[in-house]
Amino acid sequence: MSRLPHLAQRLFNTPIAIQPQKAEIVVAALADRLGVTHMFRDGSMRALSQSSMLLADEDRAPDRAYQVVAGVAIIPVTGTLVQKLGTLRPFSGMTGYDGIRINFLAALNDPDVEAIVLDIDSPGGEVAGCFDLADAIYSARGQKPIHAVLNESAYSAAYAIASAADRITVPRTGGTGSIGVICMHVDLTKALSESGVVVTMIRYGAYKAEGSEFEALSKDALARMQADIDEMGELFCDTVARNRSIKASTVRGFEARTFLGASGVDAKLADAVAAPDAAFAELLGSL
Repeated sequence: MSRLPHLAQRLFNTPIAIQPQKAEIVVAALADRLGVTHMFRDGSMRALSQSSMLLADEDRAPDRAYQVVAGVAIIPVTGTLVQKLGTLRPFSGMTGYDGIRINFLAALNDPDVEAIVLDIDSPGGEVAGCFDLADAIYSARGQKPIHAVLNESAYSAAYAIASAADRITVPRTGGTGSIGVICMHVDLTKALSESGVVVTMIRYGAYKAEGSEFEALSKDALARMQADIDEMGELFCDTVARNRSIKASTVRGFEARTFLGASGVDAKLADAVAAPDAAFAELLGSL
């Protein structure tokens, strides 16, 4: 069964903490499958050919718990992050906050686990559920060592999760940052009109269905949506500032900039530059 409507619902008209470039790729993929490719530029469609895994309609792999290597639980945080995926492992280019949470809590209570590694390579994803998960990881500090090993990057929502760990390592070519929130509003009115389709919204309540893709976005609606995005952005900055013990004003000053390798360490968004295997070996040596 196609999962396109489900993916579209998670991408459009809802706040997401994801790299804009990744968002363009996913939007272009949906546009191609929905037959409205002309809405997006050719560059996004070319990028799609390298990222088609996200929309693969495949059977779910059996759920697997985290792996334990030499007393270290390894929890994967890869691909696009979503609130509820319903599986403990990454699936079809996505990882669910629900699976990360269950694995993390299980590892905390596992007597065979001495430390936890968040194995991260993600452009980010949904805002919903992200900060609750980051808070849960942050509040567990001190129970067992928690290391975020970037393999290769942690952007946006993925960085919010990484920041909750005790220690963050990033490879030379890996990235951190993109501390911000976006919301993509899709206006289908012209496309529908050209297709001979007219959608009439019948509502109770002046704000019901505000921001619908079937209506042009009014200035008042845009202002209210922007206010929500600003509030979530402030929450993101405050969360990172708390987790990394840096000033919130400093985080806001990044203006969602991304940092490559050592630049992330200089910005205090990571603790060291290290290849994933070296970071893992260092953790083992400390146990």
